Amino acid sequence: MNLDLTALADEHLAAARSAPHGRSAHLVLHDGVLRQTVIALTAGTALDEHNAPPAASLQVLTGRVRLTSPDRTHELSRGELREIPKVRHGLTAVEDSVVLLTAVND
Repeated sequence: MNLDLTALADEHLAAARSAPHGRSAHLVLHDGVLRQTVIALTAGTALDEHNAPPAASLQVLTGRVRLTSPDRTHELSRGELREIPKVRHGLTAVEDSVVLLTAVND
C-alpha cells in the first residue's frame, strides 16, 4: 500500500476546519494489532483524557500539539515523534495540526 501522507493530512485538516467539532480522523492501516490513524485537529480542539494502548507513538505531520498526562506535558511540533505514555493522557492542538497515531492494541 502506498499512501501520500501529505495529501491525506491536507484533506483531513480541511475536513476538520469545516467540522462542527473541529476534528477529522482516518484509519490508514489496520493489520492485526497494529493501527495507524491520521487525526486532524483545529487549534484549541482536544481529545479528552483516555486510556493508553499497550504501545503507541505520536508523530506530528503539521502544526503543534500538547500531549498531557497526569505528571507531564509535552509540546510537539511538526516532524517530532514521541512515545505515548502508558497512562491516561489527552491531546490538544495548540494550532491547526495533523498527527499520525501508531498504536498496538491487544
